[in-house]
Amino acid sequence: MKEKQFLMIPGPTNVPLKILHTLGSPAMGHRTPEFARVLKEATEGLQKVYQTKNDLYVLTSSGTGAMEAAVANFVNAGDKVIVMENGNFGERWVKLNTRYGADVEVISGPWGERANPQALRERIAQDVQQEIKAVYVTHNETSTGVVHDVQALREALGDHPAIFIVDAISGMAVSPLPVDEWQLDVVVSGSQKAFMIPPGLSFISVSPKAWAVNEKVTTPSFYFNLQAARKSYEKYNAPYTAATSLVVALCETLKMLEEEGLENIYQRHSYYKKLVRTAVKALGLELLTSEEAGSSAVTAIKKPGNLDVQELTKIMREKHKVIIAGGQGKFKKEIFRIGHLGYVDVNDIIVTIAALERTLKELGWEFQLGQGVAAVQKLLLEGEK
Repeated sequence: MKEKQFLMIPGPTNVPLKILHTLGSPAMGHRTPEFARVLKEATEGLQKVYQTKNDLYVLTSSGTGAMEAAVANFVNAGDKVIVMENGNFGERWVKLNTRYGADVEVISGPWGERANPQALRERIAQDVQQEIKAVYVTHNETSTGVVHDVQALREALGDHPAIFIVDAISGMAVSPLPVDEWQLDVVVSGSQKAFMIPPGLSFISVSPKAWAVNEKVTTPSFYFNLQAARKSYEKYNAPYTAATSLVVALCETLKMLEEEGLENIYQRHSYYKKLVRTAVKALGLELLTSEEAGSSAVTAIKKPGNLDVQELTKIMREKHKVIIAGGQGKFKKEIFRIGHLGYVDVNDIIVTIAALERTLKELGWEFQLGQGVAAVQKLLLEGEK
């Protein structure tokens, strides 16, 4: 009998059964009044999650598509931009800006630690001619399991005219990110994370300040041209063929998120973080990040001894039917990661920790079997959140 698989990576994430049924509904025409109503509903629901009144657009792409839109629409070749880089997805901002010809200045920090607001503050203070046009940051760095202090980074920018652009692909609807309150100019996210639907949609919000910058940008763009999206959205249409079935499903997951409430969503993900980190420490393993910096979406764990990370994830996947992630970039062979965002519950976490224990035993790691699961069960019985 084919066994159930447990998907415990930081994206794509699990899709609720109700949404799978919705995805099986008959196809909808993308130029119909019916779809315009659906797109309007989805957009307004996303604005609630973003906590913004800014313009917001649904793009048919992965999250990287929205990241590219956040470069192509706001940066001319030769523009000076700052990228805060502490991981693989900070590096992606560097690669995208470099590809579009920007003069990229990277403020790097150790992988596994938060980006340094003071370093940004000092660099902004040096820019007396206000040559810096944009600052790119990452909300939740999936590759290291770090949630960055976006509010502090935005405060470091102060009243400098540069626009502030955030990759919130794996952090939106996981950890607080009130777009308007924190004055975030461009924020991108994606469908396959906490929004609990398959890959294929990305979302981007644009502030009035960002639109003013966009009007002076001459960088060529076509598919990801936000002026085209803006014009189409006058009638709640997409400039090109939309992923209609995914947008219909998005409306349903947005209803689920609204019913739960943002504060409860943040609390739930924070609790999952606590369960996983507690279990990992009970097994004698070392976490990559500090408690403060640790992500509520994914936990990064250092490999014990000479353990082969690829072998660990393979055994978990093929023998125990639990899919977790290895490392990325420079940490590819050094860490493994457990995702706990979106459509996940405590039973998924217990199964994952149990499978991890069996795998570690099979690989020769010495510990008392059941310690991790017992630590999770103890927290659950205590009812701590």
